[in-house]
Amino acid sequence: MWGRRSLLQALAIAFCIAGPASAAEPVGQAVVIKTEVSGQDGPIEVNTSVHRDERIRTSQSGLGQFLFRDGTKLAVGWGSSVVIDKYVFDDSQSVKKLTIRAAKGTFRWVSGNSNSSAYQILTPAGTIGVRGTAFDFYVGPDGTTAVVLLNGAARFCGPGGCRQLQQRCDCVVAKPNGNMSAARPVDPSVLDTLGNPRALPFLSGNQRLAGGIGMLGGCNMASAAPERKDRQRPPPALAPAPQRQDPPQRQVEPQKERPNKPDKPHYDRPHNDRPHHDKPDRPDKHEGHGRHDDDGKPGNHGEDQRDHDRDHHGHRDRDHDRDNDRTHDRGRNFNRGR
Repeated sequence: MWGRRSLLQALAIAFCIAGPASAAEPVGQAVVIKTEVSGQDGPIEVNTSVHRDERIRTSQSGLGQFLFRDGTKLAVGWGSSVVIDKYVFDDSQSVKKLTIRAAKGTFRWVSGNSNSSAYQILTPAGTIGVRGTAFDFYVGPDGTTAVVLLNGAARFCGPGGCRQLQQRCDCVVAKPNGNMSAARPVDPSVLDTLGNPRALPFLSGNQRLAGGIGMLGGCNMASAAPERKDRQRPPPALAPAPQRQDPPQRQVEPQKERPNKPDKPHYDRPHNDRPHHDKPDRPDKHEGHGRHDDDGKPGNHGEDQRDHDRDHHGHRDRDHDRDNDRTHDRGRNFNRGR
């Protein structure tokens, strides 16, 4: 009897516990699932609803992207654990309160249509206040938290105070003990500070997001992406074999027509090669033309003419001097007679 009562009480308690869980309010759904992502009821698939107070976990290569009812987007990267802590929805397609508690892992947040004051992200090192914001954040195993602003503005508050993130790519690193860095532009050295080369994978390109939420990366972190062992690199494309090309044909230039050159007189040939002795002698029209020397070669008419002119002028000059002497003698004789 007592055993039956105990059994009924146990069933009643189990029903009371399971009833609210099964009737939990859905607050969003999964839009992208890669590798392994699980919720309270097991593996989460695309278009699976997520509920308030549900814990979402990803494997060491898992990735889930979720869309909430007010348009808020949350990406959960590898090795993560997060709980949708509070969710209060109203009838104006916005929320009065949306709080998530990030225990560890990598995340990207993009605010929806609700007021900025409605959003709150809790981490072991402090609280991220959202103001129309998109940002990445990482929570390490020891609770160390890094926040990198991508759009809008944000504020991080912890035991050591608060830091304002106002410029794109501003980063702050905080520890649970209150130590907190100043806000400054992020660079690959932050991975050394966090002690994890795979931290902030959405910025480094180690994990790729789908849709518009994946267009917010950068901040000069792409060069810090480590080589992933779970990503198989495609084999390099083989370069096409070079096509054999025929050697260029030489164009034959048209041969230039050479002008006909007159034959040069062959003075070195013997005179008897020319059959002058077969031709009858003809009288020369001009004196000196066509004359031959004693050796049978043509005479040089030009030299004969010059010699003739010198002789002619020489005789004429001598005759003129002789006439002048005679006239001078006559004049002397005439003067003497007087």
